[in-house]
Amino acid sequence: MKSAVEQLSTYKSVHLNPKNIRTHFFGVPMIIWSVFVMLATIRFEVAGLPLSSAIVLMLISLAYYYKLHVRLALGLTIFIIPVFYTANIVALSDYPFAIAITTFVVGWIIQFIGHKYEKAKPAFIDDLNQLLIGPFFLMAELYFMFGWEKQLDAQITPIARDKRRALEAAKRTA
Repeated sequence: MKSAVEQLSTYKSVHLNPKNIRTHFFGVPMIIWSVFVMLATIRFEVAGLPLSSAIVLMLISLAYYYKLHVRLALGLTIFIIPVFYTANIVALSDYPFAIAITTFVVGWIIQFIGHKYEKAKPAFIDDLNQLLIGPFFLMAELYFMFGWEKQLDAQITPIARDKRRALEAAKRTA
């Protein structure tokens, strides 16, 4: 498993433009919430306990984030609880798929607008695991804005810039 520094520097290498990062603060949560809504409609019982696929995704994702970086995972836990709660409410409504699909599409449109500013393709194009890193990256960026995890920021930013320069050099020679 790649470290938090490796994952974040790869993601950040195509997320250096502040406008792109701002669009991701809207698009990524919309996409996450819409996926949770869709998964919350898949319900089942285990030992008489009502569950949904959304809780399975939540637990697996959080376990992965805690393995990568405990302090960032704590922030993601605080973020994901209301996402999970509201997604479950909408999943029980009359039109959960229409709401989720609309939100999902709008979220991706916002993402791709951000990448127009960035002039770089989304990180997941080359590595699907980067889809899981989006929320992790945004939590890291939020921590950095508050002046937290300065050492992590100091580690990932130079690596990300080097990776970006390598990507741009490869584009020029192609």
